Amino acid sequence: MAVDLRKRVDEIQAISAVPKILETVAAMTGLGFVCIAHVTNDAWVTCAVLDQLEFGLKPGDELDVTTTLCEEVRDTGRAVIIDNVAESEQYCAHHTPRIYGFQSYFSIPIFRTDGSYFGTLCGLDPRPIKLSDTVTVSTLHLFAELISKQLEDEVRLEATRTDLSSERETAELREQFIAVLGHDLRTPLGAIAMGADLLALKVAQPELLSVVERIRRSARRMSALVDDVVDFTRGRMGSGISLNMRRHDNIHETLEQVVDELRGLHPQREIRAAFAPLHCLHCDLERLAQLLSNLLKNALVHGSAEAPVQVEARSEDGRFVLTVSNEGRELPKDVLGQLFKPYWRAASRPGSEGLGLGLYIVDQIARAHGGRIDAVSSAGRTAFTFVLDGQA
Repeated sequence: MAVDLRKRVDEIQAISAVPKILETVAAMTGLGFVCIAHVTNDAWVTCAVLDQLEFGLKPGDELDVTTTLCEEVRDTGRAVIIDNVAESEQYCAHHTPRIYGFQSYFSIPIFRTDGSYFGTLCGLDPRPIKLSDTVTVSTLHLFAELISKQLEDEVRLEATRTDLSSERETAELREQFIAVLGHDLRTPLGAIAMGADLLALKVAQPELLSVVERIRRSARRMSALVDDVVDFTRGRMGSGISLNMRRHDNIHETLEQVVDELRGLHPQREIRAAFAPLHCLHCDLERLAQLLSNLLKNALVHGSAEAPVQVEARSEDGRFVLTVSNEGRELPKDVLGQLFKPYWRAASRPGSEGLGLGLYIVDQIARAHGGRIDAVSSAGRTAFTFVLDGQA
């Protein structure tokens, strides 16, 4: 395979969201084969694939482009969607369905942000399947747009890495990049969330509703990542973490809401919360909730799955004290010293989701309040404690 084609495959493979996108598209449509292909005038190359039909294609494999309908998509710039080949006047006698043995099929064009054609998000199945309803078509186009955006972001990031000549330049350009990325991702995220809401109104099958809810959860998680990078950028390049300071006397209610939300997102895990009577507090309540949420997510990811996560909030000597602790591998001192640095992630669980900004933002929220966050780890338990002086 030519070097340029291999590079296109590597670009798609570098996008971590691609496997989940293919899985979701397959579950939503019912098709047994879904893939992303790079298409040129002379080649059709598999970049990523979910193959439940044992079709045999894997990333890097090529097909004769003249035997595919993606050639038509390339030339017209329009999607091809077929519910049933046997009932299609346009495609019932076409050579492509005969060659590959499918009855239902879709191919959605993927364009780069400069308008150039990259390839297609496509899928097929030997069974007739309804694909042409408005909700399904709109959602498939949304996924193609998301792939396009992610593809360009990967290209920009690789170009940035190549062009940087010093560690200082790397840091500055990275922060500018994530500021733009955080802004640009909001549009496709909003589209995905809207598409999921439309799907929830249209589908009745429990298995598809679970897929819709998975899309919603993924959109919320991605939105949280965008918020993290925006907060990070403000902290490093702007005026710091912004606060809306007010007097609050219902702190425990907000803390309980955060705990309940994380319990809902992690029903297999146990979170034990103990909130003593709390005095009024002068703080930004939403930022305090964000701080607790980030600490809980960190504990759920890196703590032992067999042991509960403990949350405790109390008033002590005129101070507000919030502690989140979990059992698990004891962290050495050199690791503890790195926890609140941006982009730094412990290796306790390879493949953990996130950008490594959660604890950094916790530290920035604590500092903006005039408080502090401390971490200790001993005897198989790691605890993070936020202390804020001067309760109202």
